[in-house]
Parts: sequence; structure tokens; C-alpha cells
Amino acid sequence: MKNTKICPKCNSKSIARIPGETGPHGYGNIIMTGMTIFSAVKVTRYLCCECGYSEEWIDDNKDIEKIIYMLKW
Repeated sequence: MKNTKICPKCNSKSIARIPGETGPHGYGNIIMTGMTIFSAVKVTRYLCCECGYSEEWIDDNKDIEKIIYMLKW
């Protein structure tokens, strides 16, 4: 949906982009890659407004690298 702007489930073009955000105490749609909120990777959601199907994407390649590094242990 991020790239095509079309829902793969129902073919709707009514797609909402919900940006990732961080807030106090670590709330938000994030992935923690360290001990502080400053290490949080924001996750953007794409939601089909017709059927409810959703996808989550990491928008920044640097953030993807942070997650890969974190998973290597």
C-alpha cells in the first residue's frame, strides 16, 4: 500500500497514512533499539479505510540499519 496506494486485499484506493510517533514514557508506534527513547525507530502505518487491512513500514533506511544491528546481538 505504501508504494501502490492500493489495498492488496480489496483494491480500494482509500488509504490512510498514520505516521509513527514517540511520546513520553516510550508510547507510540515504535521499535526500541536501545535503552532510551532517543533510540526509538518510528513505524508508519498504512490503513485501508474500506476493509481495515493495515501494513507497517520503516520509512528511513538508517532506522532499518539500527534494527538489523540490534538483532545481531
